[in-house]
Amino acid sequence: MPDKKDYYEVLGIPRDSSEKDIKGAYRKLAMKYHPDRSEDPGAEEKFKEISEAYAVLSDPEKRQKYDQFGHAGINSQYSQEDLFRGVNFEDLLRGFGFGGGAGRGGGESIFDMFFGGGRGQPARGRDLRYDIDITLEQAASGLESTIDVPRTENCPTCHGSGAKPGTSPTTCSNCRGTGQITRAQNTPFGQMVTSSACPKCGGRGQIIVTPCADCSGSGRVRKNRKINIKIPPGVEDGQHLKLRGQGDSAGPGMENGDLYVVISVRPHPLFQRVESDLLMETPISFTQAALGTDLEVATLNGRAKIKVPAGTQTGTIFRLRGKGMPRLQGLGSGDLHVKVRIKTPSALTERQRQLLEALAVEFGEKRKKQTEKEKSLIDKIVDEVKSAVQ
Repeated sequence: MPDKKDYYEVLGIPRDSSEKDIKGAYRKLAMKYHPDRSEDPGAEEKFKEISEAYAVLSDPEKRQKYDQFGHAGINSQYSQEDLFRGVNFEDLLRGFGFGGGAGRGGGESIFDMFFGGGRGQPARGRDLRYDIDITLEQAASGLESTIDVPRTENCPTCHGSGAKPGTSPTTCSNCRGTGQITRAQNTPFGQMVTSSACPKCGGRGQIIVTPCADCSGSGRVRKNRKINIKIPPGVEDGQHLKLRGQGDSAGPGMENGDLYVVISVRPHPLFQRVESDLLMETPISFTQAALGTDLEVATLNGRAKIKVPAGTQTGTIFRLRGKGMPRLQGLGSGDLHVKVRIKTPSALTERQRQLLEALAVEFGEKRKKQTEKEKSLIDKIVDEVKSAVQ
């Protein structure tokens, strides 16, 4: 999805701001960036940005979803038109002297900036979100899959017109087919013109006299659609695929929304991923660490050998170049980092214990216990003298 700034940052307020604080911050920024007041060439885009932030944060339900899920929670639940529905920008801005958002000669409201005022410009279907769960191996090799997506499509019976086959919609007499009702109001600062959806036809510009039985006159039906997707090698957890035009339909001749496939990569029992590198830990014996060994370890696509030199310490990390995750766009692969951990045996045979004790004596870690045969002649004489004295 297109990257968006945090709504709280856009308005310059903390996340625990009250409704009054949100409204005040919006009014201040709107006065600064309204296209009728600012000479900044980027003012209109900035004005749209702060208006969208206000539309979400001023609505308790939308704000709760945004606080919980971020932009993903908003994009998956609301179209842009839904975001602005019910927000009365005109009342909020009327005190600034530019007629509640009328701009460019008093003929365009804030709603018009986002949706073209509905005058002949097509609406757009709602974007959809689909979550898919894959393994680390699938993320490394890439994946082609078919997903089943519930979405709104044009009714196949009436081809999206909403009218029963053999009949046709009629032009709305209230808006004369424009789908919009325009009102002009004189104010001390000039004429303010606002547009809103026609209440009679609901903004369609047409009246369905005999509705289609399959879609009840809406022109759209709910369908489950199988869609093929291709996940590229190297994809990371939380990334998404954007499939243009695979979202909800807005009606005949109008642009479909997009489908965003959000990818979750499951944790792996052996490997930990850091960008394109993989990390793993493997045990070795203290004899392998002391004497050195050729160690075989698992990778995502087979096994590989590591030469462990004599005297290796626990915690040493060996790097296998190119054995990590592939990078997106085919820019090579990361590395596999193998950390060795020396494993101490917990159960020893008597022979093993004797050998280890001898080794400890050799390293000067403990004194050797002498047997009778190993005692010198002088030691034996001293022992006999001690016994006679006692």
